[in-house]
Amino acid sequence: MSNFVITIGREFESLGKNVGLELAERLGIKCYDKELLSRAAKESGLCEEIFHSQDEKPTSSFLYSLVMDTYSATGYTAAPFLDMPLNHKIFLAQFDTIKKLAQEESCVIVGRCADYALSEFPRTINTFIHADLDFRIRNAMKEFDVSESKAKDMISRKDKQRSSYYNYYSNKKWGSSKSYDLTLNSARLGVEGCVEMILRYKEIMKY
Repeated sequence: MSNFVITIGREFESLGKNVGLELAERLGIKCYDKELLSRAAKESGLCEEIFHSQDEKPTSSFLYSLVMDTYSATGYTAAPFLDMPLNHKIFLAQFDTIKKLAQEESCVIVGRCADYALSEFPRTINTFIHADLDFRIRNAMKEFDVSESKAKDMISRKDKQRSSYYNYYSNKKWGSSKSYDLTLNSARLGVEGCVEMILRYKEIMKY
């Protein structure tokens, strides 16, 4: 298979989505972020609004282990899946959609534990975009038109949410260099610099 997938984990307001969009444009492929939710909703038969409300929300790791054992033996249509907590259904639907996308096309996927979902897919580049706090605060203040203190609170809350979600659903640690092929500081490299580093890595790997 010639398909490859670039996954992007990201700190809030580190411009990880911008890196994903620029990468996709440079490579002539699609970038999936919120778009992934629409497809997962359609394929699972669940309401799309629910996907957005539950997007990247943390859950209980113990309950998740029980859910995965049940799901692996039953799938979407069996009663055990229908009885699962909503956030588990959402995760599993996205999990399946990510794996299907990798089989169908080369693409960039932002967030949603895509690196974990594709742990057995050989042609992946797993990246994490981070940035200095001051840089992210300025970005949040500009994007959301909020005060510095409000921006800092937003960043803290979203980072904790993403970290909890990732750590529960994967066997890795969110933001740790050991969890990714590349970790890049967008405050120092800029969006273009991050894109160039990922493209160089792709060239070295011959994907």
